[in-house]
Amino acid sequence: MAEVKIPAQPRTEFGKGAARRTRAAGRVPGVVYGHGVDPLHVTLPGHALLMALKTSNVLIRLDVEGGKDELVIPKAVQRHPIKIGVIEHIDLLLVRRGEKVTVEIPIQTEGELAPGGNLLEHVLNALPVEAEATHIPESVTVSIDGLDAGHSILAKDITLPAGTTLAVEEDAVVLQVVAAQAEAPAEEAAEGVAEGAEA
Repeated sequence: MAEVKIPAQPRTEFGKGAARRTRAAGRVPGVVYGHGVDPLHVTLPGHALLMALKTSNVLIRLDVEGGKDELVIPKAVQRHPIKIGVIEHIDLLLVRRGEKVTVEIPIQTEGELAPGGNLLEHVLNALPVEAEATHIPESVTVSIDGLDAGHSILAKDITLPAGTTLAVEEDAVVLQVVAAQAEAPAEEAAEGVAEGAEA
């Protein structure tokens, strides 16, 4: 996984007013924590951060003004409820090379379900795993080719990259195929109502 370098400035002003001024200047307030050290409050350039977050669990090297570089991963991202592409706050977790971290990685699917109009349900939207901080998989791919209604894919069925282990029960259901809902009864009911009206 490639590192993304982002400059960071220490944050000394706090509160809603200070946060608004920070965002108005095109920056995002954030906090860096972990490894038992005091939290470091920073501001980050909004556009650079938004681009970095396009990669799930991106590894970020913070170039902290007046301090040392810190290696971090996003832990919690607060986005604007209405404005798309606007980040209001971010929590960043300090990591070290070789250190194991628990993260959630996206689940990609490939292939087509068996014919019949069945639906694929994502019981888990992301897969919790433990991986080395500098080698977090961007995603896992699961084949759903030919699966029929009633079929489930469990966490233990998913092939993980080397050095990555599950951080969820092996028998946890990740994906399941559910039968398409029949619409015929609803249509029949509508016809019955129409017939009653004619009578």
